[in-house]
Amino acid sequence: MALNLAAAPFHLDADRLAWVEATFARLTPGQRLAQLFVLRRDLRDVAGTKRIHDFGPGGITAAFGQASAATEIADIAALTAATPVRPTVSADLEGSRLSLPFGTEVPNPLALAAVNDLTASAEIARIMAEEARAIGINWSFTPVLDINAAFRSAIVATRGSGSDIAAIEAQIRTQIRVFQQHGIAATAKHWPGEGYDDRDQHLVTTVIPLDLPEWERTFGRLYRAAIEAGVLSVMSAHIAFPAFVRALNPEAGIEAFKPACVSQELTTTLLRQRLGFNGLIVSDATPMAGLGSWASRERFVPQLLAAGCDIILFSDDPFKDVIDIEAAMARGELAQTRIDEAVMRVLGLKAALNLHLPEAGTAPERLSRLGTPANVASARAITARAPTLIKDVQNLLPLDPVKHKRILVLTPGIVEPWRPVALPFVLPDMLQAEGFEITLHAPETEITRGKFDLVLYLFGEETLLLRNRIFIDWQKLVGGHFGKAMARPWHDIPTAMISFGYPYYLYDAPRVPTYINAYATMESMQSAVLDCLMGRAAWNTYSPVDAFCGLEDARF
Repeated sequence: MALNLAAAPFHLDADRLAWVEATFARLTPGQRLAQLFVLRRDLRDVAGTKRIHDFGPGGITAAFGQASAATEIADIAALTAATPVRPTVSADLEGSRLSLPFGTEVPNPLALAAVNDLTASAEIARIMAEEARAIGINWSFTPVLDINAAFRSAIVATRGSGSDIAAIEAQIRTQIRVFQQHGIAATAKHWPGEGYDDRDQHLVTTVIPLDLPEWERTFGRLYRAAIEAGVLSVMSAHIAFPAFVRALNPEAGIEAFKPACVSQELTTTLLRQRLGFNGLIVSDATPMAGLGSWASRERFVPQLLAAGCDIILFSDDPFKDVIDIEAAMARGELAQTRIDEAVMRVLGLKAALNLHLPEAGTAPERLSRLGTPANVASARAITARAPTLIKDVQNLLPLDPVKHKRILVLTPGIVEPWRPVALPFVLPDMLQAEGFEITLHAPETEITRGKFDLVLYLFGEETLLLRNRIFIDWQKLVGGHFGKAMARPWHDIPTAMISFGYPYYLYDAPRVPTYINAYATMESMQSAVLDCLMGRAAWNTYSPVDAFCGLEDARF
C-alpha cells in the first residue's frame, strides 16, 4: 500500500504536504531516525530529560507524577522547544486514575460502557480532549478496542468497553470522532486484539486463539470500524495471531507466535494491506516482556520497523537503538525506503495535528481550561449513572444508619501497580458522616452479629499492569489468618461487596448476597455509590459484562 498523506486519515492539504516535504528534506539522516522514537518524560528523571534534549525524538510521552498543571505546561513547552521538529506529546487518556491528575475526574471505559449512553461518552471525551490539549498533549493511546471476553484478564478489565461487539464499536467510534475533532490523535489498540488470552503482555506474549472467521466477527469488525472512523494511529502490540500467520504459511512453526509488532504478516499484510490502514502504526511499549521475551532488543528494534511499525515506543538508550537500526540497514535487513516512509508518516501525523504551527493560548489561559465547574459538574453527573447493582438477594438496600449502624469494612485498599502501598478508600469516612459507626477490619477483629450490623467488602483494583490475575486474596484480606480466611459472615450478618474496578469478584464469592460494580476508584465514583447506598439515587441495572462469570449459582 503506497503512502498517500493526502488521503485518509491524514487528509493533508497542499500547504501541509509542502511542510512535510520541506521538513523531511532539511533533516539529517540521524535526525530522521530520531523521529522514529517516542521517549518517556518524567520530571523526577533528570537523566531522561537530558536524553530527550540530546536525542530530539519524534515524540514524548507525559508522565505526570505529582507535578502541578503549571509545571507540566512549562516542562512540555521547554522540551518541545529543544527538538528539531516539534514532537508529538502523548498519554494514555483512559479515564479514572489514568487521566490528568490535575483536571476533571472522568470515568474509565468500562464505567462509560455501563452508563451506555453515547452522548455521555462524547461529553467525557470532550472534557478529556480539551483538558489534555490545554496541557500540551496532542496524541492519546486510546481508544482500547480490547474485548472483555476472558473474565480472568487483569489487563483488559476496566480498560475495555465490555463484551458486546456492537456496543464496543459505538463507544470507540465516539471517542475517535470527539478526540480528533479537538486536536487529539486517537490510537486504536491493542492490535490485533486482546481479551481472549487472560495473561498480560507486559509479562508474556499473549495469543489470540480465534480462527479467521471469528477474528473478523470480533476484532476485524472493530479495527475496520476504527479505520472507517478515521483513526490516525494504531498500536501494534505484543500479541500473536497464529491463525492468520498459518493461513499464509501452514509450516510457520514458532513464527506463528511472533508478536504482531515484529510480524510483517500481521502489521503490514493484515493491517496495512488487507484492512487498508494508511495512518501511523506505533509499537506498544518496547520494554514489555511480551516483546523482550521474543528477542533481544538489538534484534527486535530493527524488526519493528521492518515489520511495518512507523514509530518505536520508549527506549532507555535511543542512541544505541539507532546504532542497531543502522547496522540492520547495512546488513540489508532494513530498507532505506522503509525508513523514509516511516519518517514521512510521523511528519504526516504532526502536520495533521497542526504541529507545524505554534501552540495556541498563553499558560494562564490554558490553565483556566482545567477542572472548570461546568466540566466537573458534567462529569460527576455522568459518573453518578455508572454504579451497577448486580444482585441484592437479601433485600439489604437502601442502607439505614439505625438498622445498619455498626459497619465492619474489609478492604485491601485501592491498589495501583506503580504505588508500593495501597491508597485508602474515602467511602468509610463518607458513611461515618451519614451516621454509621465504621470499624476497619484488623487481624484481631472478631466478626460476630453482636458486634456488627453490616459487613462491607470494598475492592479497588482497576486494570492492573504486571498482574496476571485479579482475585480475592481471602487470607490477606483478614490479616493472614488461616482459619478466618475460610469464614463467610453473610449467614449471620447482612453483607455487601462493592468493586470499584475489576467487575468479576463474584467468581471468588458467588454466594455473597449483595454485589455492586462501580468500575472506578476515584472519589466522585465513591460519592456516587454512597448516594445509591442511601437510596438518594437509583442504581444502574445494565452490566456491560457478565458479572456472574458464567456461574449460574452466582445469580442467587
